[in-house]
Formats: sequence, structure tokens, C-alpha cells
Amino acid sequence: MEPDRQTRQAWTAAATAFVDDFVSGLEDAPASAHDAPVPADLLAPPPEGPGDLADLLARFGDAASRAIETAGPRYFAYFPAGGLYSSALAEFLSQTVNRYTGIAGPAPALAAIEQSVIRWLCDVFDLPAPAGGVFTSGASIATLAALHAAREDRLGGPDPRGTLYVTAQAHYCVAKAARIAGMTADQVRIVPVDADLRLDVPAAAEMIERDRAGGRRPFLLVATAGTTSTGTVDPLAAAGDLARREDLWFHVDGAYGGAFQLTTRGREVLAGITGADSIALDPHKGLFLPFGTGVLLVRDQARLRAAHTATGEYLQDLDRDTWPDAADLGPELTRGYRGLRLWLPLHLHGVDAFRRELDEKLDLSAHVHEALSADPNLEVPLAPDLTVSVFRSPDGDAATARLLSRVNDTRRAYLSSTRLDGRHTIRLCVLSFRTHKSHVDEVLEIIHDAARP
Repeated sequence: MEPDRQTRQAWTAAATAFVDDFVSGLEDAPASAHDAPVPADLLAPPPEGPGDLADLLARFGDAASRAIETAGPRYFAYFPAGGLYSSALAEFLSQTVNRYTGIAGPAPALAAIEQSVIRWLCDVFDLPAPAGGVFTSGASIATLAALHAAREDRLGGPDPRGTLYVTAQAHYCVAKAARIAGMTADQVRIVPVDADLRLDVPAAAEMIERDRAGGRRPFLLVATAGTTSTGTVDPLAAAGDLARREDLWFHVDGAYGGAFQLTTRGREVLAGITGADSIALDPHKGLFLPFGTGVLLVRDQARLRAAHTATGEYLQDLDRDTWPDAADLGPELTRGYRGLRLWLPLHLHGVDAFRRELDEKLDLSAHVHEALSADPNLEVPLAPDLTVSVFRSPDGDAATARLLSRVNDTRRAYLSSTRLDGRHTIRLCVLSFRTHKSHVDEVLEIIHDAARP
């Protein structure tokens, strides 16, 4: 169980060689192979005796290859997460030292590192000095923590009269968080969207007024900075103004689009996000980190702490006053040390490297929209706010489904689809740091060819 130095070096060398081969092969790897059958030997139970690392790495590599290539440059579905090598290296380091960071006291300097990143993110979003936050496994847990904090702060706890407001374009993690928190479907109010699929603020105001007059207790308004289906950004400034007038907690789902706040164009599109009471981010999307890295930012960390803090007599030996305890800011107690995944890449590459990548993706998205719009065999219903482009066949749902199959069947690109106004629609998201103009031009050529009658 405790290998000697020579064995550790041999194991590390084997793993590093595996990683080098994998990363080097991404440029030419097929965009998808998830329909390949699962080998039966992967279901075998572990042996009683030791195994061979080379064999196990080979089996793992084979299993990993039977997938959608989410780490590669030709993944345009959903929201790509490139998986920065520097962030993977940070995870290796944090797992090796294996420090407990649910409470800051056992590893205060590591807690300080996480807080330095949280503070930097608060500054990026122009949040005031009382602001703070916590690293999570993703925006879903961040949303759950924010919803709980909002309900505690505005309602004093669970109340069957409490209502929150989202659009049908919002990520389903909001409704799921509400269900986990014990709310009924009737307490999740669906606000209409306008012709551009943005939250209709006047309609939301009318709903809130009617609900309050009817004895409900509105407490939370959720807007999205880049919806999953279309990447559309809600009118954040107007939504925030409404929330403040009505004394609602204003939460912005910036899981996808929040990272564009680092860019000049992104700040223009996201105008109003700085007025949020809470913001959910997914650095494993817009900052290219490995899956499982989320952040919740709040305007007033004391309110987040008041909603989540807990203790036990067995913790009396620990210093809990120097740095914020992650356990007091969200539902997790034991947790992975996620902060290093972002701290190391930021300090190693520099912030401007991330800004340049995001600007490149905005440029590429504009290029995609222009090329798709010029194709007479395609229908493009929306212009992108950020880096999601949507299109479909003018010949109906069946033709659009066939078009998507033709594109994905090439194995040279992988796209996904959604439904807009009840119509089957293909979406193409440019976000991976490994995706550049050559890859975009390749997928555009594939789409044009597949769309021809």
C-alpha cells in the first residue's frame, strides 16, 4: 500500500506517458466513439492479488476512448470543458498532500489560497468588500446553496407560500434545487420570455405583483447569463432592478457565460451581473478546467454563512475564526480541495491568457454565425450573445435530425440539439481552449456539405 520511491517514480512515469500520449493524440482523435460496446472485462471484480499498472492503464485508456471526446478541439456540443493540463496537475498535487479543507483550521494556508481566488473573482464581478463565496462541484450545488441562502434570508426558512421565478430557458438545476429544498412545483413560477428568448421583465413584475396579492411570498428571481439551449443572456440590469424593487434575492446563473466578464465584450453583454446577490460559475466551462469545478459568489458572505453554518462539540479544538470555513458556506463538509485547480493555472499562465482565449472564442462564434447565416440550406433563428450558435433545416424536424446525424456520423465533429419554439434545432458551442479557426472551418465545411439537398 506504500510503494517505495523507485516504484512511485515508475508509476508516475507510466501515468505521465499515458497523459502525454492522450493529449498529443487529441488533434487527430475522433470526435465521438461513445456508441462502441463496453468491453466485458471492465465489469470484472477486482482481483485478490496485485495487478499490473501498464495493463490497467491500457484498459482505462481503452474505456476512455469509447466516449464523446469532450477534451478535444472538435467538441461543439453542450458546453465544452477542455481540461487544462495545469489544472489536472493541480488536482494531482492536492490529492497527494490530501489536506482536509472543509474547515480552514487544519490547513489555514490552503484555505487562504482558495480565498485569494474567491476574492479575485469577486473583484472581477465588482462585488463589494463583504462579498465572498465557496468552491463547489459545479453550478448545480452552487445553485442549491444560493437558493437555500435566499430563502433563509428573505423568508426566514421554508414556507409553502414562498415562490421563486425563472424562465423555461433556465437550467433545470434551479427547479431541481427547489425540489431538493422541499419546495413544490407550484412554488417555482415560470416567467415568459420575449421573442429573443430573454426573461420578460415586465411579465415577471406582473407575476410577482399578482402572487403577492394572492398571499404568496416571492423571494428569489433567477436570471441566466448564457442559457444552455442558445447561450442567450437575460436582461440582467433590468432583472436586478426589479428584484431590488420587490426585495427579492437576485441570483444569476453564470455557469457558462460568467467567465466572459473577463473580456471587454463580455462585460457589455453581461451588464447588470454586478448587481446580483449571488452568481453561480462553472470554471470547468468558461475557464477550461476539468469537470467538477464550480464556484458560488455572494454579495454578502455573512448571509451565506448564516444559512449554512453548523458545528459540533468535537470541533472545539479547531480555530474557526481566521479564515472562512467552506463547510459554513455550502452543503458539503468533507470536500476536495478545488481551489488549487484554478489558483495554479491563473498564476502559471496569467489572467491575460484566459482573456485571450475567451476573446478568440467570441471571434470564432461570430465567424460561425456569419457562415451559417449565408448558407441557403440552413435557417438561423438567433444571433449569438456569446459563443452558442443555433441553426436548423428549413425542411422541418426530421430533416434537422438527419442533418445532425450526418454531421456527427463523420466523427470529425460532435454537436448537440435542443428545441426552440417546439422545433428541433442544432446548437454549436465554441468554447474549448483547444478549438481554433482550423477546427471551426472544418466543422462548417461538414455542416455545409451535410445540408446540401
